[in-house]
Amino acid sequence: MSNAVALIMFVGVIAYALFGGADFGAGFWDLTAGPADRGRQPRHLIDVSIGPVWEANHTWLIYCLVILWTGFPSAFTAITSTLYLPLLFAALGIVLRGTGFAFRKVSLRTAEQRVYGVIFAVSSVLTPYCFGSVAGAVASGRIPSQGNGNAVSSWINPTSVLGGVLAVLVCAYLAAVYLTRAARKQQSAQLETYFRRRALIVATVTGAVSLAGVFVLRSDSPRLFHQLSHRGLPLMIVAALSGVAGLLLMRAGRSRGLRETAAVAVAAVVAGWGVAQYPYLLGTHVPIADAAAPDSTLWVLVGVACAAVVLIVPSLVILFGMYERGRLDAGV
Repeated sequence: MSNAVALIMFVGVIAYALFGGADFGAGFWDLTAGPADRGRQPRHLIDVSIGPVWEANHTWLIYCLVILWTGFPSAFTAITSTLYLPLLFAALGIVLRGTGFAFRKVSLRTAEQRVYGVIFAVSSVLTPYCFGSVAGAVASGRIPSQGNGNAVSSWINPTSVLGGVLAVLVCAYLAAVYLTRAARKQQSAQLETYFRRRALIVATVTGAVSLAGVFVLRSDSPRLFHQLSHRGLPLMIVAALSGVAGLLLMRAGRSRGLRETAAVAVAAVVAGWGVAQYPYLLGTHVPIADAAAPDSTLWVLVGVACAAVVLIVPSLVILFGMYERGRLDAGV
């Protein structure tokens, strides 16, 4: 039962990486769009694209947190008592990001729009970096079983830095791919070319960082490296092939299948982390079964997850379907 609940939680992690990740990545491109005049069109497309759905994407974060603290309370305590700094920065980033995004759209003065735009964009980079560093800390086993680990070295280390950088790059890649599709829907060839080029660049950089990361993991997190190169190898191959397929589609100027290949690549990477870490919840120690709550609690969580599938998932499907058909107003 504990393994089933851990799997249910990890499905939420993958969903948040795909939906929330693209959301954060849009902020990265907002940050790098340039001065007001040059960046007006890309920023407008970003606002139109994420405006109707950006709040719904964080449903998955709440889902994962609830399952973690209810199903694995000792692990939740260990993580939060050790990694409270990056988690605090991530939470602050989410709040400031939403504030900046909302107030920029209603501000009338250019100076105010710039301030709120910077808050939105910088927070969109800070938050995924912090989440990536948390993932690196967990995967490399830097969280003591009893918690209260080193508040600095636990998330400022080679594996955590690698996780943070990759998180930012992956979010930027997803967003560039999704925005390329959005630009085509709006029949804007200029913006489609703009975001396709950026998707190609960030995909290439992500591949290079991933290759360099192999040496980082081998030196800093030998167990994670071993598991990724053995048990997680099939998923890493899927991620690499999907990434190459995405590059070929972008170079050919095709959008059909582009989002799907990008999503598969990212999902395979995140799933590879989970497979490599199994059966431990804290990377190198604390087996999932040892950290789990009593079976009665786990059964309730399974019931809640089933209810969420029945009630929430269809709502999200309808929401995104309406967005795809252009029936939602972003308010910009």
